[in-house]
Amino acid sequence: MTLTNATVRRKKGHSPDIADPLAARPALLLAWYDRHRRVLPWRPPAGQRPDPYAVWLSEIMLQQTGVKTVGPYFEKFLARWPDVAALGRASLDDVLRMWAGLGYYSRARNLHACAVSVLRDHGGVFPDTEEGLRSLPGIGPYTSAAIAAIAFDRRTMPVDGNIERVVSRLFTVEEPLPQAKPVIQQLAATLLGTSRAGDEKSRAGDSAQALMDLGATICTPKKPACSLCPLNEGCSARQRGDQESFPRKAAKKAGELRRGAAFVVTRGDELLVRSRPEKGLLGGMTEVPGSDWRAAQEDKAALEQAPQLGGVTRWHRKVGVVTHVFTHFPLELVVYTAHVPARARAPKGMRWVPIATLEDEALPNVMRKVIAHGIGV
Repeated sequence: MTLTNATVRRKKGHSPDIADPLAARPALLLAWYDRHRRVLPWRPPAGQRPDPYAVWLSEIMLQQTGVKTVGPYFEKFLARWPDVAALGRASLDDVLRMWAGLGYYSRARNLHACAVSVLRDHGGVFPDTEEGLRSLPGIGPYTSAAIAAIAFDRRTMPVDGNIERVVSRLFTVEEPLPQAKPVIQQLAATLLGTSRAGDEKSRAGDSAQALMDLGATICTPKKPACSLCPLNEGCSARQRGDQESFPRKAAKKAGELRRGAAFVVTRGDELLVRSRPEKGLLGGMTEVPGSDWRAAQEDKAALEQAPQLGGVTRWHRKVGVVTHVFTHFPLELVVYTAHVPARARAPKGMRWVPIATLEDEALPNVMRKVIAHGIGV
């Protein structure tokens, strides 16, 4: 897929003008955005310069997570740490606790590492170029482009899922994702707008956010409101009537089911927990002790991995299982419970925490499900 239509016009000596639907798209998109832009916690009113810290924080949180879920977390983080210097001085444990429930916890570790780097290496000021931003922990090609465009108006087009959908429909990109990403990136860049002739830099951030808003509110995955779209004239997928079939996607391989056991141990009003290793899945998060998570693991093998505790004569298996789906695999956990005497010591690497303060622990959602299943909290 290439820029066929535009290329043909140039070869024929065609000069794009406002009557050309392709040439008019950036201006139409910005005009629509000026009227219909979403009100978001991290987006300042029209005409005000975005705060790079707010843009960065929101972009990290929005990775693989929806706007409705992110909103309360963003406001909570901003209230606790109003700038990158404050976040850079925080402890990783505090950041993980505040992040708990948002998922994909490597983002929280990278968030903290990035704040530390900006504070230590850049005097608390974010670099204002894609190259500089990409040198920071946790910031890849998309995030660096998004921050550069939105916070610093650099002339670049970040491409998220919403933009992929809009562009793939506009140009009927037949190649499936993820192979189509370079083509979609090239096509999306043709939609960058300016505020006046010859101004090559201005409104790049607005163009990107306009496409994001368009995909989120009009060019939706199912039943897109094409009659309301400012770019509906000349939209190839709309003309064909197969909008919902874009973007094309290669079939995903379903991850193999993994199974394991979780051990919910109480000592009076306390719960036995431990911290996961810093690296790997759910790194640094709090969990109840458990077995390995393995494909086709038998319950007997999982039970043999129970923590060694004085006073436990038998484990009580709870009826049912806890299910959770990670990005690459589904998980089923059998939950066993036990009560131990008041003087029972925690095994090495574990600790007792008051059940009443569990909300302050960095518990991932899967562990909250386990605890709720085990003791109803």
